[in-house]
Amino acid sequence: MAAGRAPWLAGGLVAVAVQLLIVAVRGRFVVEKSSVRVLAPEHIRGHHDAAIGNFGVPDYGGTLTGVVIYPDKKATGCDEFDAKFKAKSRRPVILLLDRGDCYFALKAWNAQRAGAAAVLIADSVDEQLLTMDSPEASAGTEYVDKINIPSALVNRAFGESLKKMAQKVASGDDGAGEEVIVKLDWRESMPHPDERVEYELWTNSNDECGPRCDEQMAFVRGFRGHAQLLERGGYARFTPHYITWYCPEAFRLTQQCRSQCINHGRYCAPDPEGDFGAGYEGKDVVVENLRQLCVHRVANDTGRPWAWWDYVMDYKIRCSMKEKKYTKTCAEDVVTALGLDLKKVLECMGDPEADADNAVLSKEQEDQIGSGSRGDVTILPTLVINNVQYRGKLERTAVLKAVCAGFKEGTEPRVCLSHDIETNECLHRNGGCWRDEATNVTACQDTYRGRVCECPVVNGVRYEGDGYTHCKPIGPGRCALNNGGCWSETRGQQTFSACTETALTGCRCPSGFHGDGHKCEDLDECREKLACTCPDCQCKNTWGNYECKCKGNQLYIRGEDVCIANNMSKLGWFITIAAVACVVGIGVAGYAFYKYRLRSYMDSEIMSIMSQYMPLDSQNNENQPLRQHDSEALR
Repeated sequence: MAAGRAPWLAGGLVAVAVQLLIVAVRGRFVVEKSSVRVLAPEHIRGHHDAAIGNFGVPDYGGTLTGVVIYPDKKATGCDEFDAKFKAKSRRPVILLLDRGDCYFALKAWNAQRAGAAAVLIADSVDEQLLTMDSPEASAGTEYVDKINIPSALVNRAFGESLKKMAQKVASGDDGAGEEVIVKLDWRESMPHPDERVEYELWTNSNDECGPRCDEQMAFVRGFRGHAQLLERGGYARFTPHYITWYCPEAFRLTQQCRSQCINHGRYCAPDPEGDFGAGYEGKDVVVENLRQLCVHRVANDTGRPWAWWDYVMDYKIRCSMKEKKYTKTCAEDVVTALGLDLKKVLECMGDPEADADNAVLSKEQEDQIGSGSRGDVTILPTLVINNVQYRGKLERTAVLKAVCAGFKEGTEPRVCLSHDIETNECLHRNGGCWRDEATNVTACQDTYRGRVCECPVVNGVRYEGDGYTHCKPIGPGRCALNNGGCWSETRGQQTFSACTETALTGCRCPSGFHGDGHKCEDLDECREKLACTCPDCQCKNTWGNYECKCKGNQLYIRGEDVCIANNMSKLGWFITIAAVACVVGIGVAGYAFYKYRLRSYMDSEIMSIMSQYMPLDSQNNENQPLRQHDSEALR
């Protein structure tokens, strides 16, 4: 038997049934868990695991604290309760019920109608935790889609302990009368490693499989907008998958295998109507499943992976089985209408009649086998988020909450922070984080899982601090934001600030003021004898400065803090003029001497150069010819 392939049960053949049983026994099933923490009474405090039910709405990424109540009548929850349950402390009620006698989902439905915010079901035997599944859709199970509370299964020992304490409180035997308070925690039920969520949906193109198919299409219709928004923004990567079975080799020539399999029995799907002689065949479903896989691959290669959602929705509307339009021609018309390359889609699909493996469908069968934290995919539909199987009903808001829980805290897209998805904790007392009242800059950052207190970056200016009690702007441009948190004041036409752009951090009172930079007061230079202290000076303090006047006709020199005479005698003027004249004369004489020395130096340099190329009159060989052969030529 090939690894990763589950055989298809053809016509109730015993041999196939035996093989199917063997695969089922060897299958790998993972139980997704949440945490139950007992908060009170103190002597039974502790952490316990609980298996998340595959119905209702688990609060992925969140918590619920409530009071455990164990009913004294109808403890299995199989019958409707006579009245609603209420806790004395007005906390939410977490109803504890016994396992047995009816569907798990029915217990949750009756608990919800009795006012419970969540339900815990105590196992009746000592065994490993298992996943509580919802019943197959049939008459009398319509309530399953109406369950909106989370549910979980706890082991027998823990369940018995909770029951005993809850019964003591109800009977008044407990002297303190302390309620049994537990905290249900789903925060770690969904991995949230980074800023992108990867999720996949195992589905089927068959639209005649009853309520299950209707549920899948209702989900695609409702979630399409969210899915495309998340993928267009780069926040998520979605991959569709399709389950196929294979027909055992001994039965590949039978009518059942030939009508419901392609590639000579390698990839099969059940007959849509369950009637081999009427309507569409299983192989029609396999071919359309293959086409939808290739539509996603081609769309992904062209940078439009979200086009898969449009194709599936349009195909459902235009090419339904009920209207007898579930055909190749209709499917190809939808592909063309969406602007996808039909030739590439056909190349991806290959030849369904070939006696060979199909690469796309073989990969799907391999992916059905669980790996890591994900179990085998055995039922439809199955949603996997960050490699963990989603538990709960396949509904738009419930799934979006689970997807949002898969983001690293603080990286969630805006769609995850809408009021109908989560509660903005920053709206209540600013989430306990720091906030600047003047500018309304806050360190509170709303997240799907709650809130974080981190000093922000505003208009390119980074704040630094613990986020809870203080944050201060640092770096260039900090003075533009509330003056960098420093003191500043304006009076009339004058403004003084303790924030300077040259300093990247800190506050310092400007000249003329004193203080710590967050509060500055005028410095009285006159009273403190810091300026205008000369004998002839008269000091007057002003805001941020001072004025200093000298007695008589004198001038005040601020840099030297002295007074000097404002008028000069004739002798003083004469001396000043003479001194200036001497300076000018010395300058002129120096310039003339400089020009003379420069000219003499240039003349000597020129004479030296010319002496190398022609005889001078002072040389002894002035009567000698320059070249011997020139003298001879004249003879």
